[in-house]
Amino acid sequence: MRVLGIDYGQVRVGLAITDPEGRMAFPRPTIARTTRDSLFEELATLIRSEGIDAVVVGLPLTLDGEDSLTTRQARNFAASLARRIDAPVHLMDERLSSAAADAQLKEAGLCSRKRKTHLDSQAAVQILETWIGQNPV
Repeated sequence: MRVLGIDYGQVRVGLAITDPEGRMAFPRPTIARTTRDSLFEELATLIRSEGIDAVVVGLPLTLDGEDSLTTRQARNFAASLARRIDAPVHLMDERLSSAAADAQLKEAGLCSRKRKTHLDSQAAVQILETWIGQNPV
């Protein structure tokens, strides 16, 4: 089962995809957002070409578990994506995923400029790994 993980953002969208067995997550290049339609088209193309069976969108709740403006934007994005594709779209709590991703990239020896380039996709890896842990194949 191939799963696409998405770290949704207003400027950049981080991506990660599992291996064919759905056990490990690997970062994919980040999508720089231009228009809403082009973002959905690029994602739909990726989902078709990679044979994605499910999508997991990170849900940026506040630290106390409440919704924020960003949370509502992620929910709206996930609902819009679900209407455009055949695969199920799941939401996954992503609290602290960016902090964990940054720590991993720093530990890997990336300078701050390179960490910023890879942060969104590494956060998508974190989101996807959390989902995999809660939904074993």
